[in-house]
Amino acid sequence: MRLLMIGDIVGTPGIRAVKENLPALIKELFIDAVIANGENAAGGSGITREIARELFSYGVDVITMGNHVWSQKEILTYIDQEERIIRPANYPSGAPGKGIVVVKTKSGNNLGVINISGRVFMQELDCPFKKADELVNLIKTKAEVILVDFHAEATSEKIAMGWFLNGRVSAVCGTHTHVQTADERILSEGTAYITDVGMTGPRDSVIGVKKETVLEKFLTQMPKRFEVAAGLYQFNGALIDIDDETGFAKGIERIQNFE
Repeated sequence: MRLLMIGDIVGTPGIRAVKENLPALIKELFIDAVIANGENAAGGSGITREIARELFSYGVDVITMGNHVWSQKEILTYIDQEERIIRPANYPSGAPGKGIVVVKTKSGNNLGVINISGRVFMQELDCPFKKADELVNLIKTKAEVILVDFHAEATSEKIAMGWFLNGRVSAVCGTHTHVQTADERILSEGTAYITDVGMTGPRDSVIGVKKETVLEKFLTQMPKRFEVAAGLYQFNGALIDIDDETGFAKGIERIQNFE
């Protein structure tokens, strides 16, 4: 089985990058399932019903979210209607939506996707490690392959999660920081790992935001309204090959496509 994890989709440039790259990649690389982080898809913050449906139409199978999950009001009800959108599972009980889903891939396998948020330098939700442990135990009887999107800021926390789930899931993919890391590898017990898949969005920007605005904020320390940059895009992702019999990874490689 071959999975594609797409890094944080940011605004209109990110959506356009998915539209212009994903259908061809699915066909050319024989991809069985696509997971994409969409928490920045709606103007840089959150996601809407319309955008989610557009991404699904291009071939995305599961949309994961992050700390901006609640930025668009309609998600509060839509997330319970659309099971293919999941949010960090370690939000306290009572939050809309869920952090886990099982979907059928093109190859006929059951794919489990878990979304977890980190706590270092981020909102302090429930313990991501305890929640990940709980959900892996829950889903392993329902899915032959399990991918975890760990939406976290700190590199150390992401690496720790990789080792924590080593040998228990097929892949741990970090998201949130929007900068693709060059540390993709297969851990000792067969789990594919990368600290950050990167960003699918405006290339000439500061992690998706207009560079002039960010520079002015750094120079003056005055509050500024951040807006998604325009222009050329980048498409970042991780291609993961899974052994159908064992559920463990055989390979992982970064994808970097530019307009």
